[in-house]
Amino acid sequence: MAVADDLDRASDSTWDWVAEQTRTYLASGGTEGHESNGVFTLILATTGRRTGEPRRTCLIYGTSGDEFVVVASKAGADEDPDWLANLRADPSAGVQVGPRRFTARARVASPAERETLWPRMVEIFPLYDEYARKTDRVIPVVVLTPQD
Repeated sequence: MAVADDLDRASDSTWDWVAEQTRTYLASGGTEGHESNGVFTLILATTGRRTGEPRRTCLIYGTSGDEFVVVASKAGADEDPDWLANLRADPSAGVQVGPRRFTARARVASPAERETLWPRMVEIFPLYDEYARKTDRVIPVVVLTPQD
């Protein structure tokens, strides 16, 4: 079960540029890496479904009320990102948004919710539409609900 404290001890993404952005974000207390050209990112910590160890990655986010919304695009790959598989196995996550840290419960948006959330996320990051065209899978939209 990943919680906010796991953000500091989690292993980084295997994508070097994501790992570097994540480390910079955390080292700055959320003041660097949170916003770039009007696009905002958060740090997500999950529990590895096979190892039980915390894993972290940096993701573009939007909001819906008090909830945070992320897209499991994996740049249009034919398979979901590992972080989504981890959340499906254990929906508890540690999250940092700017300087704010909290534990969240994750869920994949329902088809009706996705109809509303997908266009909002594409507006934030237009490449999501290109990623969707590259794959036959329906790219999941994930909602993170703060628990504390």
